[in-house]
Formats: sequence, C-alpha cells, structure tokens
Amino acid sequence: MLSAALVLLVLSALGAWMLLHHLEPERDSRSRLVARVDEILPQTQCRECGYNGCLPYAEAIVVAGESIDRCPPGGDGVRRSLAELLGRTTYSERRAADLGDVTEVVVIDEAVCIGCTKCIAACPVDAIVGAAKQMHTVIAPLCTGCRLCIPPCPVDCIDVVDAVRGIEEWRWPAPAYAGPERRRSSPA
Repeated sequence: MLSAALVLLVLSALGAWMLLHHLEPERDSRSRLVARVDEILPQTQCRECGYNGCLPYAEAIVVAGESIDRCPPGGDGVRRSLAELLGRTTYSERRAADLGDVTEVVVIDEAVCIGCTKCIAACPVDAIVGAAKQMHTVIAPLCTGCRLCIPPCPVDCIDVVDAVRGIEEWRWPAPAYAGPERRRSSPA
C-alpha cells in the first residue's frame, strides 16, 4: 500500500514536471518578446497609450494583440520597429497624436512657481527645467502635453496651452483678486 502511494506520488510529480516544462518555453518566449517590445518603446512612461507605462503597453501588445500605433512619443520609428519585430503589416503610418502633431503643451507661470521640482520629477520626457527653489520652465518642443506634471504642482502654476495657435499668443489669465477696483490708482 505504501509503495503504491509512493509510485502514485512519483508519477504525479513527474506529470507535473513534464507539464511545466512543456508550457515553460511558450511562457519564456512570450516574456522575452515582451522584453524586446519594451526595449523598443521610448520609456517615457507618459501613459498616452492608455496604459500605466511602457511595460504594461508592451505586455498588451504581445499578450492581447493591442495595436502598435498607440505611442505618440515613439512615433513612426517605434511603429516600424514593432511591426518588423512582430511581423505585423497593417499599422497606421502616422497618428494625429504623434509628437510632431502635438496640439497641447503645458506652460508654467514662472511668477507663481516656487521651485518645488515636483513637476520636473513627474515629467516623463524631461521637458521641464529648473532647480530647487528656482523658477521652472517648459521646453515646449519637448512637451508631449501628457499633463502628468499638473497634479503634483502644489501652487497650481501649470496650465495647458493650445500649441497649434501658438504659445506666444497665450497669456496667463488675470488673478481673481486683481479686479478693476484694485487696478485703480489710489488717491494722492
């Protein structure tokens, strides 16, 4: 009875081992493919693809067959590389949301900025420059308009601007406390 149980235990362990080794190559090749797709993506972690970063997007591409044209910072170069790697022939050559076609960027009201550096840390493409306790500014051609810098700003000095119309035309709205009665000169 003991030997029969031992034989059954050995056979079940052997069956489990064989099943694992049969499935392992598929899982291993899938994880290698995810890693290769992730290497091609620009690693901006901007979330403009709809995923929480480049690795989750890479997993969705490989595992769920997600479209390869959802990465605006990567543009056509990333799409071509992904199409070649994955053997996909149909993909959008150009998207409206590619970096060359950014319609919105952010600007920092430098007079209000306290130099906390929280926006710098949040920017996935290093489009914000500045130093601690110094005003910051946005390098508009690098900004993807992802808005990830807005939530961490403690003084609400970041605004979204229509990049098509032009940053030069945009003006910060007057503060609510600076009404016409405040602008009048005081009696002498």
